[in-house]
Parts: sequence; structure tokens; C-alpha cells
Amino acid sequence: MENVFCIIMAGGIGSRFWPISTSDKPKQFLDVLGVGKTLLQLTFERLNHVCPLENFFIVSNQQYKQLVLEQLPFLSEKQVLCEPIRRNTAPCIAYGVHEIKKINEKANIIVAPSDHLIINESQFISVLNAGLKLVEQHDILLTLGIKPTRPDTGYGYIQLDEHSFTIDSHIVNKVKTFTEKPNEDLAKFFVESKEFFWNSGIFLWSVQSISSAFQDFLPIIHNLFEDELANSEDESEELDEIYAACPSISIDYGIMEKAENVHVMQTDFGWSDLGTWGALYENLSLDDKSNAVVGDSVFMYDSHNNMISVPDNKVVVIDGLDDFIVVDTDDKLLITKRSNEQKIRKFVSDVVNVKGDAFI
Repeated sequence: MENVFCIIMAGGIGSRFWPISTSDKPKQFLDVLGVGKTLLQLTFERLNHVCPLENFFIVSNQQYKQLVLEQLPFLSEKQVLCEPIRRNTAPCIAYGVHEIKKINEKANIIVAPSDHLIINESQFISVLNAGLKLVEQHDILLTLGIKPTRPDTGYGYIQLDEHSFTIDSHIVNKVKTFTEKPNEDLAKFFVESKEFFWNSGIFLWSVQSISSAFQDFLPIIHNLFEDELANSEDESEELDEIYAACPSISIDYGIMEKAENVHVMQTDFGWSDLGTWGALYENLSLDDKSNAVVGDSVFMYDSHNNMISVPDNKVVVIDGLDDFIVVDTDDKLLITKRSNEQKIRKFVSDVVNVKGDAFI
């Protein structure tokens, strides 16, 4: 396990989970499932089954450094990499890869978001072990594809090449195409064709393979970290300039959609990116009226198919409400139809325009 490293990406704001997810404390630092642990803590615990403690790096925004250390107090400060500004996933991953490469040039790396839900953890661990074996033996960039259960328009899709092979009983295909968040008709076609899997955003690769890919497809980012940061005595002094010069680009668009050695492992371990209240609703236990309720003092009457999230210390009575999202915090309240959850980002934008940043 000494060659296994993990990069957990934990710098996002999670605006679609407003109002509980805010810029001061985004959803990865919250117990949105009501299980007594935050999404970040759950992510770390899953990955710790295959990666030793000392080989973790959490990449987050500098404003969240103390939150990370509070929730993962067994990590050293050097294991929390602080980005001065947000530049999407490619610079985030390049930063983590740079730090790992300094330690171990034979490293095999798992990259995972901090805010996903994995239900079947034993199957997930089996997939990771097989994937790590694959990327150690071959010069490939591996992504985990999730067997779709519905035509979801909020996920990216990966089309599988017809040729496949197996490793430890897990099927692997070369990637044919990537498609970002299709419309409903196209999503239905993707699911019915059985050629497409959801893009989980979880990646595995060797440090050499991903470094070569950065050099080939994102040379500006590669050179900024390899040259300027590598030659700096004090990394913190250089990071502001490096990130200011980095393009804001995702790893999918910058590398995965362009490289020829990208493969996908077919998986089905009960995954959700928990990107929306609707996704949380799909993964919570429902009452006999199909309501998902987070909060210990909620009284529901003649109400069906609602997503309710309120503080445990607040008594809430809901009567005659169907297919709504109701989210209450100390100073914010959201009430909207479940079908309108894609408007939440607009709601947040309007709040900012009128009230400033205090409520986000």
C-alpha cells in the first residue's frame, strides 16, 4: 500500500445545496445524510481502506483549511493543500500530483470528490483494488463509470468502446466519447442503448501517466507546477501567481476527452454525487407517504413526496404539501417545487444581488 496515494477534492461551494451549503461551510463539511459524519469524513473513511493515512492529500480552498483539519484531525497540515482561488479540477489535481510526485515517483493515485455517496462500500473497495492493479501495470487513465439507473440530465455520460477486458472480474472498456449533461431525450437514448455509463468523477492513474498527460494536453498548468513551484523555497509565495496564471478548466475537458489511453471500469456500487436536493431525496429513507425527512421534530400531515431538511432543535409542522423541497436553517428558508430544483442556483444569484454575500 505504500505506493497508493489519494487526492480528495474538497474546495467546492455546493451552491445547489443552498441554503444549508454556504460559502463559509459547503456541503462536504456537513452531515447532510444525518448519520453523524460529514461527507468529507465518510469519503476519507472509505478510501482509508486502500490508502494509508500518511498518503492522503486534501485539496481545498485556503478558507477551508481549518475545517478540513477539524474534521480530519489526524492529518498533518502538509497534507492539506490550499488553493488561493478556484480554478476547476485540472489545477486542483495538478497540485496534488505535484506534491505526490515529490514523495514517490512510483505512486498510483486515486482522485475522488469529497461529497459523493457510496452505498456498497465493499464493492467500491474491490473496484479500487482492481483499478490500482490496472494502472500500476499499464499506461492508462482510468475513470469509474456508474451503470445508470435512470435518464438523469444532471450527470455526464461516458460511451463505452465495444472492445473490453476484465481484471479481477471487473469489466474495463476503452472510452469512446464523453457527453456533459445531456437533455432529457438524449439521456433516455443513452440509457436505452446500454452503451453509456455515468461519469463518476473518480479517477485512478499512475503519477507518471497523469504527469505525461498534463505535459501533452495542459502544458501551461504542467509547467507552472513543475517549474515554478518545484523551484520555490516557499510554495505559499508562488501559489498566488501560479493559480492566477492557470486556466480554469476541468480534468474531463482538459485531458480525459482528449487522451487516447482513457479507459472506464464498469461499476455498480450505489453511487450518487449528491449534487442536488433531488439526489439526496433519492438516497434517503422515505416515510409511508414518500417524504424524505432530515430533522427529529417534523410532523407531516396529508403531505407526499417532499424533501424536508430542518434543524433538529426546531419543531416543524407541514400540512397538505406535495412534491416540494423545504429547507430551513437559522437565518434562511427555501421552499420550492422539487421539479424546480435546477433554479436554486438562480435563487442564490438573486439573493446575492439583493442582499450581498451574507446569506450564501
